[in-house]
Amino acid sequence: MKRGLFLFIVLAFVLSACAPLSPTPAAEAPTAVPPTAAPPTATPVVVEVVVEKEPAAGSMITDALGRELKLETLPQRIVVAGRGTYMVTGALFTFPEARERVAAYEGGRFNDPTTFLPFVDPGFDQKIALERNAGPEQIAPVTPDAIVLKTTAVDELGASLETLQIPIVYVEMESVEQYFNDITTLGQLFGNAERAQAIIDFFQARLDRVDTALAGIDEAQKPRVLLIQYSEEGGEVAFEVPAANWLQTRQVELAGGAPVWKEAAPGGGWNTVNFEQIAQWNPDKVFVVTYQSDPLEAIAKLKEDPAWQALDVTKNNEIYGFPSDIFGWDSPDPRWILGVTWLAQKSYPDLLADVDMQEEIRTFFAEMYGMDAASIEQNILPTLKGDL
Repeated sequence: MKRGLFLFIVLAFVLSACAPLSPTPAAEAPTAVPPTAAPPTATPVVVEVVVEKEPAAGSMITDALGRELKLETLPQRIVVAGRGTYMVTGALFTFPEARERVAAYEGGRFNDPTTFLPFVDPGFDQKIALERNAGPEQIAPVTPDAIVLKTTAVDELGASLETLQIPIVYVEMESVEQYFNDITTLGQLFGNAERAQAIIDFFQARLDRVDTALAGIDEAQKPRVLLIQYSEEGGEVAFEVPAANWLQTRQVELAGGAPVWKEAAPGGGWNTVNFEQIAQWNPDKVFVVTYQSDPLEAIAKLKEDPAWQALDVTKNNEIYGFPSDIFGWDSPDPRWILGVTWLAQKSYPDLLADVDMQEEIRTFFAEMYGMDAASIEQNILPTLKGDL
């Protein structure tokens, strides 16, 4: 069946059975860093999709599941759905084509794309904001020619969207190593391999700078690092450490630190730890993550706690608030490279003394998102939190 006819049938059915689309994003549970789900093992398969739109330029896309999708034309109406869309849209909009080709997105409660992307794309508020947990009945009326999902949505959403016979491109966005592959995939989606390589080169240059600065540092010399999420839900102070295979753990390693919690958190998400465990680890440096407040406020409370005052890390003034702007620098958003740079400088201040984080911030938003100096000054710098 021709795709155009198929979509007409789906659209007719949807419009007769469903209420109109809501113009505003709905709430979503916090997804600072969602659990990393290993993508299902899949034998590479070629899916040939005929997209009856201009321009007539073919594209072969290899996604995070190892699937190869052959498109006869480059998609012109892209939908981003599922949870954690701020991670996907954050990567998509490092490509200039996203302004014209991203047609709709699923919003979120906290890390909502609308809190950042209007500074990148002045027309972003004209895009369709899908309701939370949008399914085929909401997505079909947008008439997309490609849908981008995280691999964590394969079972929850991907299977139902397959009925639309619209190509689905999966990205992972949950590890540093996979991130470069995902950028390559998005370059294929936009038909802009040159931009994809430029983004990868930007990230790699900063990783290389850290590697060069730390050349000769052996395992015994690495600081023993603890990264914790601090929360006060229900009035109770709680600490959590990230899973061993999560991005935050890898950031610490790339920055030359030895994560003391790694063996105690093999997987599954954020892992609760108590103060006794923290004291036993006796880390050299502690990096505090908070998602709804300034981490410096949390650190001030820790330093007032007699138990924390007894720790060497407190006595040595080696507790730091992990930075954020609109989104956190520890999330699988392009900002993770700022997080690695900052961690490395805090871990080895003498070896990376020449790194100016204010300049790094300006360069990042200019080169990744095309923001001018005035916009960065007005919209990004006032939102900075943490130890900068």
